[in-house]
Amino acid sequence: MTNKIKVLIVDDSAVVRQVLSDMLSGQKDIELIGTASDPLFAVNKMREIWPDVIILDIEMPRMDGLTFLRKIMGSRPTPVVICSSLTEKGAETTVAALAAGAAAIFTKPQLGVKAFLHQSRDELLAAIREAALAKLTRLSPLNKTAPNKSQLNQAPLNKSMIKTTEKVVAIGTSTGGTVALEQILTCLSPHSPGIVIVQHMPEKFTAAFAQRLNSLSEIEVKEAQSGDRVRPGLALLAPGGQHMTLTRNGAFYQVEVKAGPAVNRHCPSVDVLFRSVSKHAGKNAVGFLLTGMGDDGARGLLEMREAGADTFAQDEASSVVFGMPKEAIKRGAAMYIIDLASVPESIMSYSQG
Repeated sequence: MTNKIKVLIVDDSAVVRQVLSDMLSGQKDIELIGTASDPLFAVNKMREIWPDVIILDIEMPRMDGLTFLRKIMGSRPTPVVICSSLTEKGAETTVAALAAGAAAIFTKPQLGVKAFLHQSRDELLAAIREAALAKLTRLSPLNKTAPNKSQLNQAPLNKSMIKTTEKVVAIGTSTGGTVALEQILTCLSPHSPGIVIVQHMPEKFTAAFAQRLNSLSEIEVKEAQSGDRVRPGLALLAPGGQHMTLTRNGAFYQVEVKAGPAVNRHCPSVDVLFRSVSKHAGKNAVGFLLTGMGDDGARGLLEMREAGADTFAQDEASSVVFGMPKEAIKRGAAMYIIDLASVPESIMSYSQG
């Protein structure tokens, strides 16, 4: 990136504004263009110079962050990193912010925030750099009627190619994935194959996200718990802060959820899920690696392909960040490269009937 990333901080806490300002001031590729204690002050600063990335608190005086975010996305879509308190109540609002177009979540505690921000310096800087790469202008609602399979870059799948054994669909995604998953899952019928999902998201937020998806979809969506069976019409979302793996119990598939060290900087990790899927489901699995920064999931998707699974990567044009899918394509992990609009029908083509 030749130009510096111009960042605006909008937070009603003077401590947060100061700590974040100090953190950004020493970065060669980042330029702090200002701070504001609430969105109305922020608007005045943005009239002078428009930021590349906004760090935005949710609960603020005069105008809340969610309202401000929706105004930005409605007029001039701009990458926004939500800086939210790690609370159940805040999680629901923050998930609504992601649905409104926020690029990422950065969590902060209610107590000891100064020390926490110092400890989380690298994570926040990574979130800013990741958000700066996000494309936010081209996402639009999918049609409930799925597009023709001819949009696949290779020979389209057909019913004669689908094995009769029950399928497991594994999906991995990161930046831009919250919107993508909403668009995909709301297009699926209750007859869809069982789905297991890793979306990079902090602890506490995945439960609220699953509840939102469940309220909008015909299929059931829930935050996964150990022992949950993978079955048609159900999507299981890995909890934030825990890895999810697929296992086999007799004739059925189920998931295990447990804490563990971050893999590829993430917990949950897409690679952890995909590798378990390749081991226990093999050719009875289908893998989708969607929009996201970095390479998490690329190795696991390759292992799935080598185990006989059909594998898909989202194309660059429909990805918010073409990082994870690009890496999978480069490694030869993806049998098919498809746009976001083609994903629902591709999933439903594996349903039994």
